[in-house]
Order: sequence, then C-alpha cells, then structure tokens
Amino acid sequence: MTVSPLPYPLRLAGAGVVLREWCWEDLDDLVALLDEPDIARWTLRPSPFDVEAGLAYLRRALQGRVNGSRIQLAITADGGRPLGEVLLFAVRSDAHEAELGYLVGLPFRRRGLASAALSLLTTFSVDTLRLRRLLLRIDRGNTASTSVARHCGYRPAADPVIQQAGPDGPVYLDTWEFVEGRPGPHDDRRKNVASRRYGRR
Repeated sequence: MTVSPLPYPLRLAGAGVVLREWCWEDLDDLVALLDEPDIARWTLRPSPFDVEAGLAYLRRALQGRVNGSRIQLAITADGGRPLGEVLLFAVRSDAHEAELGYLVGLPFRRRGLASAALSLLTTFSVDTLRLRRLLLRIDRGNTASTSVARHCGYRPAADPVIQQAGPDGPVYLDTWEFVEGRPGPHDDRRKNVASRRYGRR
C-alpha cells in the first residue's frame, strides 16, 4: 500500500515548527539525535547509532519516499537543523489508515515540538492524503509520548496490545487512534496550527 503521489520536497509549516525532507547533509545531526539511550528504548532503533546506521536510515527514508511507502520529515524550528522526526508509514490505502510516529532529540524536549509536529502531520494526513484513521503505537511506559498523543486528539483504541522483543525484555505497545469526524479529548489540532504550506520550498 502506498500514499498518493506528493510533491517533492514536501514541507509543512505551522505552530512554530517546519517539517522538511531529510537530506544527506543531515547525517551528523541525525546520528547525534538517534544515538541516545531513550531513543533506543522507546523506538527499538540500533544502539549505539553510528554513521553507518545513519546512512542506512537516510537511504531507507529516501527509498520509502520514492516508492510511496512512507513519509519521514525532520522537525526543525526554521527549516534548518533537525531537532527530531515525525513519520507516516504502514499505510493501508484500502482502509484509509496509516501509522504515525515521532521523536525529539534530548536537548530539544519540553518545547512542544512533538505536539506541534504531530498536529501538522495529522492535519496533512486527513486533509491532503484523505486518511480517516491514524494510529500511534506507544510503549505503555512512555508517559511523555502518551501526553503528546492526548494533546493532539488521539485516544486509546480497542486494538490488542502488541508485544515486541526489546533489548531489556518484552515491550508492550498500546494503540492510540485519531479518527476523522470523531472528536478526541483534546482535539484542538486545527486551532493550534497557525499556518500550513504544502510542497513549497
């Protein structure tokens, strides 16, 4: 399943952040962001995360963008230095749904970046990609991530718990959902997005 053809490079802006495509020049910043214990704990990415892992990550992001299987965007303040990432993947176009994810580097947390980025991508996914159900898979111990989900209008879904093997034992993921047309407990995503610019440099 793939997302509809989109302009490249994709750029979304609003709520104090700019989401943009990754580029090869981001390699050092990417490695610095992902070579961090909490990132490895909550996302199951390789640890340590080195230059080789970074190159593979960027290649996968580009390949996924080209074949339409995923969208990975760097979270920035002004289109420059990456501070984190938000992504859309596991698209089921027949069901009009997809999975989203997000992360913010340790030095840049507690600034509302994850909420702003998730709100932007949620709005884009519904308004432009015409997806009706968006999913987040969140480790039940990751209270910071569940707080972001609630703030952006997501709420716990009835899906069964997903168990994965983690570096320190089993990991249990709860599913959170955003369903278009069904307000969440804090569904203020449209109010929070000051402006949106799709596909512009």
